[in-house]
Parts: sequence; C-alpha cells; structure tokens
Amino acid sequence: MLGVHRNTVIAAYHELSAEGFLGTEPGRGTFIASSLPEVKPKRWLSGKASGPKLAVHPHFSFDAAPAELRFTPIPKGTLALYGGVPDTRSLPRLALARAYRRALRGVPSLLDYADPQGEPRLRSALAEMLRASRGLAVSADDVLVTRGSQMALALIGRALVRPGDVIAVESLGYKPAWRALAQRGARLAPVPIDAEGLAVDALEELCEREPVRAVYVTPHHQYPTTVTMTASRRMALLELARRKRFAIVEDDYDHEFHYEGRPVLPLASADHAGVVLYVGTMSKVLAPGLRIGYLIAPAAVRDAAIALRFDIDRQGDRLTEWAVAELMEDGELQRHVWRMRRVYQSRRDHCARELREHLGRWIRFGVPTGGMALWGQVSRALPVSSFLVQAARHGVLFQPGEQFTWGQRGTQHVRLGYGALTERELSTAVARLAEAARATAD
Repeated sequence: MLGVHRNTVIAAYHELSAEGFLGTEPGRGTFIASSLPEVKPKRWLSGKASGPKLAVHPHFSFDAAPAELRFTPIPKGTLALYGGVPDTRSLPRLALARAYRRALRGVPSLLDYADPQGEPRLRSALAEMLRASRGLAVSADDVLVTRGSQMALALIGRALVRPGDVIAVESLGYKPAWRALAQRGARLAPVPIDAEGLAVDALEELCEREPVRAVYVTPHHQYPTTVTMTASRRMALLELARRKRFAIVEDDYDHEFHYEGRPVLPLASADHAGVVLYVGTMSKVLAPGLRIGYLIAPAAVRDAAIALRFDIDRQGDRLTEWAVAELMEDGELQRHVWRMRRVYQSRRDHCARELREHLGRWIRFGVPTGGMALWGQVSRALPVSSFLVQAARHGVLFQPGEQFTWGQRGTQHVRLGYGALTERELSTAVARLAEAARATAD
C-alpha cells in the first residue's frame, strides 16, 4: 500500500516503540500506546522551581575564588587591546570543519573513552613539530596533551609541589600560572627581571638562603615585558637548576611568532640534566577555545601528571585533537602560522606607529621582537588607573601593569595587545586611547 520495503516498516515500528508511541502485547500484536508522549516536549527552562532558592553563601567554610577570575564579556562596540590574544577570525575554519566532519564520519570511536595522555595522532604530530622547530628530541610517548597550557601548569603544581615548597617566579609575570603552581600550599618568591630576562644571580642568592623547589619562567618572550632571555642567562639558569636540583617550568606560550632574526630555541632543547618541564599551547596558533596545550617532562613526572589528569578531566576532546592533528599533517597549520606571522608583524609595526603619533607624549615603549603585545611605560601625568576608566568610557580596553606585578599598586605600565585587531581597528583603538588620555590629563 505504501510502496516501501518490509524492513522500512519494521524499522518504523521499532522507532515508534522506542519513542513511546507504540506498545507491543505478546500474543496480540502492536497497538498505539495508551499514554502518548508529548509531540513537543516542554522546555526545561520554562519549569518553575519548587525547592529553596540557591544560597549565596554556604553554611560551611571554603576558599573563595579571586575576584579577578570572574569573566567579563567585552561590551558590543568596544575594542579590546588584550595582549596574547590571537585573531580567531583568521582561523582556517573551513579546513578545520572538514577535518571535524571526516573525523565524525570515519572514526566514531573518537566519541568513546580513551587514553588520558591524549589522542596518539595529535601526540605524534606535536612531537614531529617539536623536533623540527624547537630542537626537542621527543616522541609521541613523551607528549601529554592538556586542555590548554593552564591545565598543564595546574598538573605540574599538583605533581611537583608540596606544602611549604618555595617556587620562584618572575617579579612581573602571569598570575594564573602563579596560582596554579601555588595551589598545593607553596610559597612564591619573586625574582627580578631586567633587559636580559630573569636575574639568575638573584635566583642563586635565593637558593643560598632556602631550598627552591622550582622556578617558573617565560624565556622566549617574557610575560608581560616581551624581553627575550639572553643565551648566557639561559645557560646559567640550566646550570643552577642542575646544581641546586630544582625544576624549571618553561612556559613557551608564543614560540611561533618571532619577527626579528631566528626564533630562540627553548631551554628544554639544551636540558641534559632532566630539569625542564616544558609547557606549550595551540591557543595562540589557532584559537583559545580549542583548548589544546601540552606538557613535555621527564617520564616519571609525565606519568604522575597523566594520573592526575585522569582524576580531574578523564581525557581531552578527542574529536578536536584528531581534527587539529589532520591540519598539522596536511601542512595547513604551518601555512596558517606563516600567514599570521606576517599579519601580526605588520600589525605590530602599525600599532607602534599609531602609538608614537597619537600617544608619544604619554607612553614610551620598545618594539618587541615577537609576540602579540607591547609593554609601555606611562607618564606620571597620566595615572593608569584613571586612564583605564576613561578608556573604557571611550570604547577601548587594555591591561594595566598592576595585573602582572608582585604586590605593587599604582604601577605606571600598560600592556597593549595588537594581535586580535585589524590595522583599521588598531587605528580606531589608538584614536580612542588618545581621546581618553586627553580626558584623563585634563
């Protein structure tokens, strides 16, 4: 009657039974269910809560989250000069979407449980990249894939640190990393930085006074000043770590984007004593939302981190890891890096010209050799705290220096990111900053 195959009818019966529209009575047949399901179920959000309203403050003690961790969305029409943020609009989305589709169609097992160390295909691709571009003699077995570099730092903090341990950090630095390393009760000790990077002699003096468990450094482009640690400092740091038996946590967060001369190889490439824990990320190369980072560490530390990762997150997003691995194998990722390196260098130069022209009387800065941000010193005539408020009123956001300092307030520095904005947007943002500066100075 319907002109369809018998198997189609049977499949339809099975589907209707599974959804509750039909019921089967043994020995009698299949009938319409006496209680039919709703064709259009009610929205969950439309239901009224019957229980008590959720309390703001619990009836027990706990450690509250720092206020600065609360996410604040960028208002519409506002331009954000946030440092270290890539332009996600330039992501090779079509290539990534094709890779996702191929993974979903061809490898359904990617949606199953798997190795907490990460998708083997991505680990192999990352190992090949690290061997070719960073001089690391690693294989896929040496790589732990994490959800961004922040997870890698948190795993290191849990695996390495014990209550009371001293962790040395750069006196200007990345506070989320500091918190991750200190979460097990460590005591952070700031070490000065200068035009050559971390002051290793000051770190050595600290080691003479008390045992240091680890030091956290950003040697390629110091965060936030963008200074590159000199070769002599690098060798001195490695030798000091070997003698004093402490770990070096090397955060190489933007290795791909170096514009002047050849990129400097990481500390891990010269580590013959097994003291470096190397942390990298794909957030700057592709997009932060993909949440892909990685950790390279001595086998015993890596295995401890894998076990901790299992307890926290079980495993990563295998689908995304597979898709990104395909981009790496096809050369799409490398082509994207080459394109964006030219784009970010052009934006750096354009931003520097605009700042000199419109804000030169208030902000002094050096042009960085790499990265996605400028570090500037602001005139005392322009209090940064007031400047920040005025800038927001004029539709532009930036990072004040106190976000990166060790217990200092009122510092006259700013971090201005240029990676996420086009040159036209950068011109608009700097013009707004100039207006805000005049309003602040008046």
